[in-house]
Amino acid sequence: MGVKSAFLGLLLAAGMIPAATAKPAAKPAHHPVLMISIDGLRPGDVIEADKRGLKIPALRALLAEGTHAAGVVGVLPTLTFPSHTTLITGVDPAHHGVLNNVTFDPTAINQDGWYWYASDIKVPTLWDAARAKGLTTGNVHWPVSVGAKIGWNLPQIWRTGHPDDAKLVAALSTPGLLPELEAKEGPYAPGKDEDLPADQTRGRFAARLIAAHHPDFLTVYLTALDHTQHETGPDSAQSHAVLESIDAIVGNLVAAERKAHPDAVIALVSDHGFAAVDNAFNLSRALIDAGLIRLSTPDQLGRQKIESWDAVAWASGGSVAVVLARPDDAALKAKVRELLVGLKADPANRIIDMLEGDAIAKAGGNPQAGFYLNLAPPMLATGYVAPGLPLRFVPPTKGMHGFFPADPRMRSTFMIAGPGVPKGRDLGEIDMRAIAPTLARIMGARLDQAEAPAITF
Repeated sequence: MGVKSAFLGLLLAAGMIPAATAKPAAKPAHHPVLMISIDGLRPGDVIEADKRGLKIPALRALLAEGTHAAGVVGVLPTLTFPSHTTLITGVDPAHHGVLNNVTFDPTAINQDGWYWYASDIKVPTLWDAARAKGLTTGNVHWPVSVGAKIGWNLPQIWRTGHPDDAKLVAALSTPGLLPELEAKEGPYAPGKDEDLPADQTRGRFAARLIAAHHPDFLTVYLTALDHTQHETGPDSAQSHAVLESIDAIVGNLVAAERKAHPDAVIALVSDHGFAAVDNAFNLSRALIDAGLIRLSTPDQLGRQKIESWDAVAWASGGSVAVVLARPDDAALKAKVRELLVGLKADPANRIIDMLEGDAIAKAGGNPQAGFYLNLAPPMLATGYVAPGLPLRFVPPTKGMHGFFPADPRMRSTFMIAGPGVPKGRDLGEIDMRAIAPTLARIMGARLDQAEAPAITF
């Protein structure tokens, strides 16, 4: 640097030359975001679509137009509600508070209640971050969205499948939104319906919401692929057919978003992968036989419930948490540990991992769990207390997730396309917790609690 340049720099630093003479740094461009989740979409179904005989032009176009992950390493457990909450917060279940699909309810007083309510989320969400930036928000059916502070919200909830469920969704949606959209699209899909027609209906409602209100950030959740893979397996002809139909929904949503926001960024995500299963391990049977669960007297139909317990199973698909009634009771913990070690030693049970205490915390898993077991497919985990149900049985389910996230079959999907996103880039494997801060930054918002750094493009 010359003497003159150095002198001018000193004057600028001292404030003797107006700062306006210095060239300001360019502000990064910010963009609206459409975030679509296809429950249970495996990355290989898109990346290797031709090899697998899948005709999915909309998803393949996003793959070609933008950046994708070879696989997303998920959270413990790799279930829908915990994973979707990580996707919207950037933190693991131990910190965001959604620990399973179903709430902890050993005596069944909540009647199979799920984590529907946004009040269970302990950290800010992408909806919160967008709103704090002054952006408008919308949602169609995203898990854990009841009561969320979203401008146009059609939350996911159901109870029984009775027609009254429609009244429940209407009562919990943004006032006036459902009647407005139903006037154009007909009846909305019942919350409990997870089949393809329900996805098609929700896709139409999402496209209509985009056209009518142009939200700066919109989340849309599609369920039918997961539903079908559970029933028929992850590589079945039925699952492939459903994915091809979902592809058309995605194409319509992308077109609607780009019409409303030509500068939009499209993020396509999933919550977990899938594994084929053909057997079930019922930990509750072992806990009952060990006297750790005590059942009620059978009613007139022979049904029994848990009356009292020292340790119970909180199943999570391919894994199962064990909750202790008295976590600080060393004798109880030792008794349960001895039982679990014995069960793990039997290869027929296919228990491949057993976490305890600090190891569960380190994995970001359920802080209520004293122990956490992981099974090897094709075995899944249950916690049924039906009288006479054996330790192992053949379930009706053909596909499952919820196994520990290290299993490569549990890898989920991330694709992103739009302004500023490189074309054809492969990120390799990424941490699921990196997705939310990435989308926040694209919108010009912040998620300071995120436990993984945003992806740089």
